[in-house]
Amino acid sequence: MIDSSRYPRLSRIGSPAELRQFDEAELPAVADELRAYLIESVGRSGGHFGAGLGVVELTTALHWSYDTPDDRIVWDVGHQTYPHKILTGRRDAIHTVKQKDGVAPFPKREESEYDTFGVGHSSTSISAALGMAIANARVDNGRKVVAVIGDGAMTAGMAYEALNHAGGMDPEPDILVILNDNRMSISENVGGLTKMLGKLSGSRTLNALREGGKKILGDKRSSGTARFVRRWEEHWKGMFVPSTLFEEMGFHYTGPIDGHDVKALVGALKTLKTMKGPQLLHVITTKGKGYELAEGDQIGYHAVSPFDPSKGVVAKGGVKKPTYTDVFGDWLCDMAASDPALLGITPAMREGSGLVRFSKEYPERYFDVAIAEQHAVTLAAGMACEGAKPVVAIYSTFLQRGYDQLVHDVAIQKLDVLFAIDRGGVVGPDGATHAGNLDLSYLRCVPNMVVMAPADERECRQMLSTGFRYEGPAAVRYPRGSGPGVAAGEALDTLPIGKAEVRRHGARIALLAFGALVPAAEQVGADLGLSVVNMRFVKPLDRALLLELAKTHDGFVTLEDNVVAGGAGSGVLELLQAEGLALPVLQLGLPDAFQHHASREDLLAEAGLDAAGIRGAVLARWPDAASPAIRNVAAS
Repeated sequence: MIDSSRYPRLSRIGSPAELRQFDEAELPAVADELRAYLIESVGRSGGHFGAGLGVVELTTALHWSYDTPDDRIVWDVGHQTYPHKILTGRRDAIHTVKQKDGVAPFPKREESEYDTFGVGHSSTSISAALGMAIANARVDNGRKVVAVIGDGAMTAGMAYEALNHAGGMDPEPDILVILNDNRMSISENVGGLTKMLGKLSGSRTLNALREGGKKILGDKRSSGTARFVRRWEEHWKGMFVPSTLFEEMGFHYTGPIDGHDVKALVGALKTLKTMKGPQLLHVITTKGKGYELAEGDQIGYHAVSPFDPSKGVVAKGGVKKPTYTDVFGDWLCDMAASDPALLGITPAMREGSGLVRFSKEYPERYFDVAIAEQHAVTLAAGMACEGAKPVVAIYSTFLQRGYDQLVHDVAIQKLDVLFAIDRGGVVGPDGATHAGNLDLSYLRCVPNMVVMAPADERECRQMLSTGFRYEGPAAVRYPRGSGPGVAAGEALDTLPIGKAEVRRHGARIALLAFGALVPAAEQVGADLGLSVVNMRFVKPLDRALLLELAKTHDGFVTLEDNVVAGGAGSGVLELLQAEGLALPVLQLGLPDAFQHHASREDLLAEAGLDAAGIRGAVLARWPDAASPAIRNVAAS
């Protein structure tokens, strides 16, 4: 429970309705307590940190100014919402964020009526809010709708599709878009829009002139005089603001204002609530505001493990076990040194995808395209057309956004692009929005693709080299975190395309394991005396080996940390059916459901994909599956 002596105001706020009982003059003090409580809570639990600190005042002002939950606030980039969750009934549980059965790390409709739209990625808020505004206008319920977009989300094309639609509608929708401009995504924002926003400056004179003109001429844009004055205003504003992008798209632009000034925010929101049509409020904030270490290291404090706020994040001692992301980052630099045609691409995930070293050693060959996955894929296709060798480093869940481009722009044209897919399979604490549970299914059905899943760090490096040397589209899909601890080495050797590896020769049943589940399969295989195959390739499958094993085994068990539907196991079944073989196949994989947030280990166990679960499933299907020798030992 919250300490009321330390948080005398925040302890009285169990909902926004209770927040609105405070006088406006007390809101800065409420915000101060909210920030202090956020620092204390995330220090205890870990989680997303800097973005939430940057929107404390904005969150306070929004819930005080609007009648939430009846009025709708749609958040973009869900890691901004910890302060929102604290003010909306989850204050005393916020320390459980990301934990099993705890508070979700992102807005989740099932969790709270204040979470109006679920989001884990970015750039969806304006589209969703516009949809809400249109639906509300049809029933004339007077409900206000606000989209809060920030942390680089305005760099994605979808945001501009929504702006374009909203600004061109007739009748005009009543919607407020708040651009939380903190110059950051996870890394620094990039691109032309960032440069433009950096030049923007507010013009109180202009806003006053505009409002005065409306009182004289009215706000009817259909009149000839009003249209002339509006056009004159846009050109005149260009003398004060270097870009009129939002105005040209049909939005009334206000700002920029200080996003840490509660009084200014409340004043602006009071005015904007009375205005009709599409509005855009530009606020300037600092990621990590109020915690000096986070302000000074906005990348490092984007998300943190539990830490002591009085000391800050302290690096753990001892030798750090390399992650698959580390293996990729080292391989990328080594291959770049070997092949000058290599170019690296990331959609705003330099740190998460392991490109920090590459960006420093090969800056002229490094391309951060901002939060624009579709563009990233087609950019790579264009590079490949001209003889370059692009490597797209991307999370599994984010590649879903570029799937059409992968199919049409890369695969159909058989272009030489390597996809290094991080966070494949079960990811864990970030929940369903960040899970990579679908990629083997959506990749293996694409013609011309080679799809690989490594069993360990060494194999990951070999597969990256294999995909890079392969002339055509290829994907290497690897999980979050570290592998079994096999040294990756320094060689750039390749694997034969479509060839699996028999890890253990056993009796009766063959465990066909893909990627991260190979170690668990080996444990079960040794326990029951079964054959174990490291399949390596999801596409193409090792047809010759599978047909050979089918002759000497009574059944197959396919293992994958991907949904069963359409996954790697389905590929094995399809191959057997095409050959007219009726061999029993038990498919083990992730359920036909979106998994909640918990640790990767917990989720694998829930799905029956740990060693105990696999062993139980095999024996339930084949009770006498264990080899005679092992059964005799067990009996004795």
